[in-house]
Parts: sequence; C-alpha cells; structure tokens
Amino acid sequence: MSQTNAVSEHGHQRAQAQVKEHGHPRTWEYVQIAVVLAIITGAEVMVYYQEAVRPLIVPILLVLSATKFSLVAMFYMHLKFDNRLFSMFFSGPLVLAFAVMMAVLSLFHRVLLGV
Repeated sequence: MSQTNAVSEHGHQRAQAQVKEHGHPRTWEYVQIAVVLAIITGAEVMVYYQEAVRPLIVPILLVLSATKFSLVAMFYMHLKFDNRLFSMFFSGPLVLAFAVMMAVLSLFHRVLLGV
C-alpha cells in the first residue's frame, strides 16, 4: 500500500512541476500585453489619419491587425502554453486567408489598371 502512495505522490509532484514550468502569465504580464495591444491600436488609428502612408495603408493595417490577432490568440486564449498544434489551427488559416486576399486584390488591381 505504501508503494502505491509513493507512486501516486511522485506523480502528483511531477504534475506540479510541469504546471510550474508551463504556468500561465501573472496579472502583470496580462496588463503588459494589454498595453502593447493598446499601442498597436493607437498605431492603427495614427496610420489611418496620415496622408503620407495612404498608398500603403492596407498592408500596414493588415500587418498590425494580424499582430494583434496573434497576441490575443497566444496569450488571452492561452495557446502559447498549449500544444503547438492548437496555435497552428489559428495561425495557419490566418496565413491562408492573407494569401488568398492578396491574390484576389492583385486580380482586381490588374483589372482596374487595364493590364
């Protein structure tokens, strides 16, 4: 009986060690991520109102919004601390959607220019 308790106690200690290794961020880290998200949102608003970057506004806003999406998915949805497969379920379709959108936009760009 004591051997069974020793094995279960060892398994419990190992599980606690794994939790400590892969623990979720503390409150301060969530606040830091929120500040970074607010800064990126501010940059998006600033880019929208800058006349000098009008020709590049779409790619800039796409990169900034993809960055925000990744931060939210990785930290607030805890994907950074889970299996990498879950991260790929979110990141893969984002990359695919971006590629399809760029392909469609390039088709319309050619049609509008008459090329």
